Amino acid sequence: MFALRAIRPVVVNTTQSVGYQNRNYATLKEIQLRLKSINSIAKITKSMKMIASTKMSRAQKAMEIARVFGTTQTGLFTYADTKPTEGGNTLVITVSSDRGLCGGIHSDKAKGQLSRTVRENIKLSFNQIGRSIPTYNEASSIADTILKEKIDFDQAAIIYNYFKSVISYEAQIIPAFSVSTFAKSGNFDSYEVEDDVLEHLQEFAFANSIYWGLVEGHAAEMASKRSAMENATKNAGEMIEKLTMTYNRGRQAAITNELVDIITGASAL
Repeated sequence: MFALRAIRPVVVNTTQSVGYQNRNYATLKEIQLRLKSINSIAKITKSMKMIASTKMSRAQKAMEIARVFGTTQTGLFTYADTKPTEGGNTLVITVSSDRGLCGGIHSDKAKGQLSRTVRENIKLSFNQIGRSIPTYNEASSIADTILKEKIDFDQAAIIYNYFKSVISYEAQIIPAFSVSTFAKSGNFDSYEVEDDVLEHLQEFAFANSIYWGLVEGHAAEMASKRSAMENATKNAGEMIEKLTMTYNRGRQAAITNELVDIITGASAL
């Protein structure tokens, strides 16, 4: 006699299983591609941080020299008791840059605000200055151009970013005065200055003030760029850590599902 064994058909939802695996593999591949992209970005930001650190060291050395001349020049106006002329014309000079990847140092650029509020009062605009460390020749060229334009002013306010520390800066004002305003100083008689020498002194003080603002602002920009690249590198590292954990969990889940399918299929036979 033949012994017949009844075979019960086993129905397995292969479509759902295959679809789940495909979706899981696609997700793992997307995570892997994103990890590769973020790793590349982290390498770039780390390199930019190192470059900004080197530039910041040089900028700080130049800033310390410019700050000595700047504070000495402002001390002259302080000792001479030079005060702004009441009702006089004030020339506002803003020192800023438009480079990216510098954090929030350009979030409230003075040039953009002035363009929105008093566009008709903007007389001059300079660019392509300070690609590296600003030089005194560049500041002298700016001062010479302003004076040659015959812009009438009694006092000037140079707005710049004051370098406080590697992670801190604030907007401050450097005062500058015209020849007539400086001649009206309370203690001007204490200085024996001839008329032609006084004019040259005013030009030198004006260029020196602009130079101080340029170098000080450049140092603050490099410090802000270094901090921005450091934060970007740190954030990229955190994202890489989270995505790596997600990838490992997804890969482990895919392997577990495959083992369950194999065991289920083998036990069904």
